[in-house]
Amino acid sequence: MRPGSGAVLALSLLAGLAVTGLARAEDATCEVPAYLLSTESLLPKVTEAVKNGRPLTILVVGSRSSTIAASADSAYPAQLQAALKEKLPSIQINLSVELQPGKTAEETDTTLVKLVEAKRPTLVIWQTGTVDAMRSVDPDDFRGAVGDGVAALQNAGADVVLINPQYSPRTETMISAPPYLDNMRVVAQQLNVPLFDRFAIMRHWNDAGDFDLFSTFHGTDMAKRVHGCLGRALSKFVLDAARLDQAQQN
Repeated sequence: MRPGSGAVLALSLLAGLAVTGLARAEDATCEVPAYLLSTESLLPKVTEAVKNGRPLTILVVGSRSSTIAASADSAYPAQLQAALKEKLPSIQINLSVELQPGKTAEETDTTLVKLVEAKRPTLVIWQTGTVDAMRSVDPDDFRGAVGDGVAALQNAGADVVLINPQYSPRTETMISAPPYLDNMRVVAQQLNVPLFDRFAIMRHWNDAGDFDLFSTFHGTDMAKRVHGCLGRALSKFVLDAARLDQAQQN
């Protein structure tokens, strides 16, 4: 990769949502196929907390794509929290976000246990893979780093959900995402943790015409709408992985 190209790619990825347009500006449905929101892996600590009426504490560890500049309440973590509060009105939902901008999975590993010790989360949602793909980190090394991080979180007493990179047709020719997507899937299967396939979900929305992720229209409406859809989809995914039925949700 040429010097400085990583910074260009980073800006392209981070700005991808904030500077794109809407295919259906006012009525994007952002439906998600059921198979993308179901998982055989479980979140037993989330299940236990909800069934016993205890607070559900969530820690999101991510990059800048976990946020929207000057609009944190519109970003997907806040939207996730709002959706869970709606579904679990009797449960206190505490959510915090720890950004690890520009860090690979291996570099993030060193902070994960300390974060868990400080926050004592029931659930850690770890978004990773983008920086590794941008830096062309060896996929095998990436898989090892993600596996080590997940194992450390589990040993520290937290449930884990992995989130893979966002889909951006504008950067497909500049970075190769498949090796990192595949290796995250392998880790999720080996360590029995749910993987929220953000990449496939956003690609589905783009292909279905819900959002035009290739457009260069400037504005933040697109970012807010996509994050809102992601937050709601992630809430469904978490509830499914916790095997919480409708009676427990409302």
